[in-house]
Amino acid sequence: QVQLVESGGGLAQPGGSLRLSCAASGCTFSNYNMAWYRQAPGKECELVAVISNGGGNINYTDAVKGRFTISRDNAKDTLYLQMNNLKPEDTALYFCNAHREKATCSGYAWGQGTQVTVSS
Repeated sequence: QVQLVESGGGLAQPGGSLRLSCAASGCTFSNYNMAWYRQAPGKECELVAVISNGGGNINYTDAVKGRFTISRDNAKDTLYLQMNNLKPEDTALYFCNAHREKATCSGYAWGQGTQVTVSS
């Protein structure tokens, strides 16, 4: 069974930084294009960033371009999201998963997420 364990969230001030990690198991991690998603209370599950299985192709949603960096270490089955210059609107529960056509941020293939709160 696939397990995805997100970590690294916390409270940050506007302009601050956090680095999220996602440890994957129960899958051949390197076979999958991976993504970070986030969901704020009452909002939809939002695609944040995508990285191809080998790490050679990366895309970001406009809201985080220039501030966030997605990366992966296939030898460690781990996905990362470096978040710089954080804004209050980045506040959300962050999830990792394979890049999906339709993301829900919940269900059997989803982890617990890690909370990011940006506030002064």
